[in-house]
Amino acid sequence: MVRDSTKSIHGHGELDRYGSVIPPIYVSAIYRFLNDEHATKSDREFVIKYAREENPTLRALERVIAGLEETEDSLAFASGMAAISTAVIKYAKPGTKVVVPIEVYSTTLQLLEELSRKLGFKLVKTWPSAKDIVEAVDRETSMVLFEVMTNPTLKVIDLKYVSESLPSDNAVLMVDNTFTTPVLVKPARFGAELVIHSLTKYMAGHNDVVGGAVAGSQDVIKELWDWRRMLGTLQQPFEAYLTLRGIKTLEVRFERESKSAQAIAEYLLEHSRIEEVMYPGLSTDPYHGIASRLFSRKLYGAVVSFKIKGSKDEVIRFLKKLKIIKPSPSLGGTESLISIASAAAAKYIPEEDRIKLGITDNLLRLSVGLEDTDDLIEDLGQALAQP
Repeated sequence: MVRDSTKSIHGHGELDRYGSVIPPIYVSAIYRFLNDEHATKSDREFVIKYAREENPTLRALERVIAGLEETEDSLAFASGMAAISTAVIKYAKPGTKVVVPIEVYSTTLQLLEELSRKLGFKLVKTWPSAKDIVEAVDRETSMVLFEVMTNPTLKVIDLKYVSESLPSDNAVLMVDNTFTTPVLVKPARFGAELVIHSLTKYMAGHNDVVGGAVAGSQDVIKELWDWRRMLGTLQQPFEAYLTLRGIKTLEVRFERESKSAQAIAEYLLEHSRIEEVMYPGLSTDPYHGIASRLFSRKLYGAVVSFKIKGSKDEVIRFLKKLKIIKPSPSLGGTESLISIASAAAAKYIPEEDRIKLGITDNLLRLSVGLEDTDDLIEDLGQALAQP
């Protein structure tokens, strides 16, 4: 059996007649019609005519993603939102229900609200827990969408329980694995038909690419491919090349960043200026047990969310005093980034729901990068020490 770290490097297969070790960047907008000896082959690159439909560099990336997620195939998109929007347009049927927790990336929530009005499906929002998600699903449900680890409060949803307890076979289970990555969990093992990624984050991993992906069975991907073709939402070849290069180090990056995040969470937990730390790697965290059962390794991700005691102005002063950690959106890159959750990831979650979820103006989301762990702790310490 070939393991994930090997798949991430060699999972693209043979790419061209020259035997290049590194996948080439194919920039052609058009391709010749191929002859009959290739016409019966099932792989998509043998029917490429136009670059909006497919690209050989993309295919290399898509094979690697499918291998890591243990699905039959995958599609690469221009962004995570392009991946989600294409899937929602395909699977959210008029007159049905779409179930989503009140805590997801808030632009996803905003998209679902808008599409529900335009496409005629009912959006049903639940508390972000496996039990509540399952209870909201009925025969009228066409799609269920949630994140394994919620953004930004890091609640871990028991994917195994959801999959085993769904009361309807009609509902497509669509799981966002961006925060946890296939290093921690492979949703297809638990029955997810669609596995979503923002490739911008850990998969590419260097804060220099925007991209998205959907992984699933050949039948599902074939149907979704047609929608990507019509909507024109595929990722461009240079970005696919950079993503493929970044994904080679996914496992070593994610492990290092997760271990640093664990140390930082433990440090913050004991700090007098910290009101609350949200991180499933802490034994005191309410989601530690679920995470420990669900995740395949004793790692808990590289994002730490925490609340500083004080007002929003004090939080902003803290951010300005950081020297290494950069106040910026996004996550999963080599640089450590921090943001005020209510102004970034949770911006479009309705205020009343943010209050229920504990997303206050003093909640910060820290994406831990590859800097030295002690340097990051010292940077947080000096910023917290200043009034």
